[in-house]
Amino acid sequence: MTVHPFIEAEKQAGHSVKRACELLKVSRAAFYARRGGEPGPRAVRDAELTERITEVHADSRGSYGAPRVHAVLQQAGDRCGRRRVARLMRQAGLQGRHRRRRHRTTVPDPNAATRPDLVLRDFQPDPTALDTRWCGDITYIPTDQGWLYLATVIDIASRRVVGWATADHLRTELVADALRAACRSRRPDGPVIFHSDRGCQYTSRELAEMAMQFGVRLSVGRTGQCWDNALAESFFATIKRELPGARPWPSRAAAHSAIFEWIEGWYNIRRLHSSLGYRSPADYETTLAV
Repeated sequence: MTVHPFIEAEKQAGHSVKRACELLKVSRAAFYARRGGEPGPRAVRDAELTERITEVHADSRGSYGAPRVHAVLQQAGDRCGRRRVARLMRQAGLQGRHRRRRHRTTVPDPNAATRPDLVLRDFQPDPTALDTRWCGDITYIPTDQGWLYLATVIDIASRRVVGWATADHLRTELVADALRAACRSRRPDGPVIFHSDRGCQYTSRELAEMAMQFGVRLSVGRTGQCWDNALAESFFATIKRELPGARPWPSRAAAHSAIFEWIEGWYNIRRLHSSLGYRSPADYETTLAV
């Protein structure tokens, strides 16, 4: 198979190959693959897919592995197998991000009041249960000024981060600020369960009094059982893996800005979740509203 004569003529005349390929709806990767020899249809298709895969991977800030890249291609109408995507990513030197070691932020209070577990490890998405069950936890982000701590509130039904806060400390006001932000942004119609681990911030009387004002019922998992708050743990593994930028951040303010952009501009609006059928939290909630 020969190179398209129009594109070759444009190139010889010093014109833009990119523009010529766009006019004829031919990828540049396929053009150069054919120009260099006589590749078969599969090689041409691999070149086209590799170009699309590279775009999707870059658009995900380098965070997507083969499953999510494959999901994006499927949604765009590019029919191909997941194993083929994985193979082409390996050949192109592309991979998703992996989780890092954790720093302990949970310190139980042995004198705290006993609270029930109202979730019982049921973190399945539920299209009928928006703003009825939330979960949250605290993690840390390293900066040159010291740790920046992040508290989150996630809607279990849609995986959306509905409230969050950062601070340079682990006092109760950090988690209270995150829960207050969730209540004010979502304004739930009925009572909400807020599930967490048994960290002293979540079992404090201060948080209990604030939760009561907003009609929130507090729920906690067992001590030392990470699976009792698996959704919050999973979110933190994701943000540690995918948050772009330097390690550590030069300042807490820089880290806060990056967290804001990642949560509000990427995670809630655009990031695909396998548990939501490879949709973003915002898209999932919009679908429920239709």
